[in-house]
Amino acid sequence: MKNQVLALSFGLLTAITFGQKKQLRVAEKALKKSQYSVALDAVNSVEGMLETMDSKYKAKYYFLKAQALSGENKYEAASNAFNNLFDFEIEDGSSKYSKEAKPMLNNLIQKVSEKSIEEYNSKDYAAAQVNFYLTYVMSPKDTSFLYNAAISASLSKEYDVSLKFYRELKEIGYTGINTQYFATNKESGNEENLGSKIQRDLMVKSGDYIVPIEKVSASKQAEIVKNIGYILVNQGKTEEAIVALQEARRANPKDVNLILNEAQLYIKLDQMDKFGQLMQEAVKLDPTNPTLFFNLGVVNANEGKIEEAVGYYQKAIELNPVYGDAYMNLAIAMLAKEKDLVEEMNNNLSNFDKYDALQAEQKELYKAALPFLLKADNIKRSIDTVRTLLNIYDTLRMEKEADVLRPIYKEMRS
Repeated sequence: MKNQVLALSFGLLTAITFGQKKQLRVAEKALKKSQYSVALDAVNSVEGMLETMDSKYKAKYYFLKAQALSGENKYEAASNAFNNLFDFEIEDGSSKYSKEAKPMLNNLIQKVSEKSIEEYNSKDYAAAQVNFYLTYVMSPKDTSFLYNAAISASLSKEYDVSLKFYRELKEIGYTGINTQYFATNKESGNEENLGSKIQRDLMVKSGDYIVPIEKVSASKQAEIVKNIGYILVNQGKTEEAIVALQEARRANPKDVNLILNEAQLYIKLDQMDKFGQLMQEAVKLDPTNPTLFFNLGVVNANEGKIEEAVGYYQKAIELNPVYGDAYMNLAIAMLAKEKDLVEEMNNNLSNFDKYDALQAEQKELYKAALPFLLKADNIKRSIDTVRTLLNIYDTLRMEKEADVLRPIYKEMRS
């Protein structure tokens, strides 16, 4: 009786094994004909027997299933099947299918990656974020795709999704720092990014390129924290935003970019006093940064501290002699005194001597501001520089100069 039970069990196992083998053969033939749904049905029919499946059939099962899913454009499921195959064969001490499967998975990742870039370039950001993230899931070492997914989600106004991705980037310590390999094209004289060090060195060796250099990109960590803060502010979660930025600053107290990001947050919250405090901190860490002094000038001008504002604008110009906005703001700060002069002039319309003295003072004020306005206009002409210059020319009766600017102003207005 015992022998009969054993015989029955052996016969049942043989039948099951034969059935598995048959279905895998059906899947294999279907794949050769690109009949992916048929292949997928065949491999799925033996999925319930996976735990008892012979190792040589189990590896083949994963291999065929991954191909069938790829053909059906079920990218994430295909990637999982490929990775299950790799894990299984490592454990089994085999590489029969993995060797062939690895290029297949790489091609699949490349396909999804190209699709996400195409969607991004065509401004279909909602679709792009899905496929950028999928590329990252399929190839976790390529963390730049998670960064791209965060940006795309933000552009498609999916702020909760974007916030999730940015927080994941923060958790994995993503920096985005990479080395780019440049050389100068002999024929055009232009510096070009040649992709990799090997490619760059080959092009230099060929003689077509010269002056090989390497450039290291800046870290994106401060930007990630800033974007987390901005999303939280836009969601009305102001306190969370401040906590996120301050937490990042505690971890990197000497990172000026993090201070600037928190400062910009206070601009959005219309808390200019805190913005000014953070600018002072930033100046101590980076005393040669003209933008910081310019910002301090703006803060002080808004608070009516004109002398302090003038000093900060002058410092910004000292550090950057072609800082057009600083020249413009310096002139405007100097002209702020005009308001009191005009008010006093209006109060002395019948006192001709007093009125004339005040008007002379006004003209001297204009003459003092004029060189800075001219400098601003020369560096970066705008409707504001032209309008302000025209007003001064008219007041100082500089008719020749005014006649030159008037048609320019008219054209800019139209």
